Amino acid sequence: MEKKKIIIVGGGFGGIQTARKLHTLLGNTVSITLVSDKAYFEYYPALYRIVTDASPIEACVPLENMLCNTTVDIVVDKIVSIDTDKKEIIGISGIAYTADFLVLALGSQTAYFDLPGLSELSFGFKSVGEAVRLKKHIHDLFIAHEHPSVTECVSHFHIVIVGGGASGVEIAGDITYYFAQLAESHNVQKSLITIDLIESSPRLLPSAEERVSRKIEARLRKLGVNIYLNRSLVKEEVETVYMKDMSFKSKTVIWTAGTRVNGLYEQTNGFSFNKKGKVLVNEYLEARNFKRVYILGDAADTPYSGLAQTAIYDGEFIANDIKSVFREKSRISYKSKKPSFAIPVGDNWGVLNIGVFNLYGILAYWARHCIDFFYFARIVSLKFLFTMFIKGRKYRDLAPEGCGCKTSK
Repeated sequence: MEKKKIIIVGGGFGGIQTARKLHTLLGNTVSITLVSDKAYFEYYPALYRIVTDASPIEACVPLENMLCNTTVDIVVDKIVSIDTDKKEIIGISGIAYTADFLVLALGSQTAYFDLPGLSELSFGFKSVGEAVRLKKHIHDLFIAHEHPSVTECVSHFHIVIVGGGASGVEIAGDITYYFAQLAESHNVQKSLITIDLIESSPRLLPSAEERVSRKIEARLRKLGVNIYLNRSLVKEEVETVYMKDMSFKSKTVIWTAGTRVNGLYEQTNGFSFNKKGKVLVNEYLEARNFKRVYILGDAADTPYSGLAQTAIYDGEFIANDIKSVFREKSRISYKSKKPSFAIPVGDNWGVLNIGVFNLYGILAYWARHCIDFFYFARIVSLKFLFTMFIKGRKYRDLAPEGCGCKTSK
């Protein structure tokens, strides 16, 4: 008898977790295929560290290493259309893939809210490529320049970060130390460096408790970051950022303020969406009105979608549900789970949240690094993990390309 086919689209947290769990639950009894537009997994929580001198190898892991010792087939192809009725996807290669169970884990993409100039002039870091591009730009700022006036120097070393969520907070905290190191190496006066963080809400990290937001705000201000709350960008022009009541001269605008679900969901006939553009799902995370077509992670209309932990949780749930359907067992309804978080804010300081418990300081900072380590330790081989760590350390000990100096973290 021909094996049932399960196709997972997306090689992020949710897709990887679904594939690995399905292998554990069903093994060789089904055909499992993971289709991704990249041959590697990008560890988004570590992207900010690439900007501030970590090696790309610390956030970029080949899918074959993530899915080693499983029966999962890996296909590198960019999906351009989805037929939910046939459970068929078509890749940019022209190949059509048909499944009995279709799991869509396409993630999200940067949203600029149609603000003039942002998509062309700002820097994002939702991918390793974007993070490396921003890193090169930062090093280029410090390579020898002729500055005829202090005014030009001030705008030259003025960094504007837009978005006070986790990504904005992480990059703002880390970049303060990194810029101080680069300034010292290139004989740039530290007083010429300005770092601004702009958030449209009344506080940073609006999804967290208010006391956590206030602690993070105080920490960033102590590091020298200027924080502008209840402010929104209006537009960006070359070297100028405009808000409703003020403007800044800056050559570096880092955009972390907005995301939206992958555009392929909107292009697919039959899906229903909530006001935020997320796909409506039933109690089994199936797209509404479609059986055996699952939506997980960022695009699903669930309380905590958009977070890595939620995507992992969803992948676990969907794998178990497919097992129940496959073996004709009773199905269990989805129950959302509030995720914990650990956010580093500068060197040796962070926030760790588990339920109602909050921890601040150096222990929370190292807890985040332990979380990163143990995530990979559960998935890749120990040999690969230590190779990745050793190569990352060697990279930091070398002079960054284009920098002309040795820096360390």
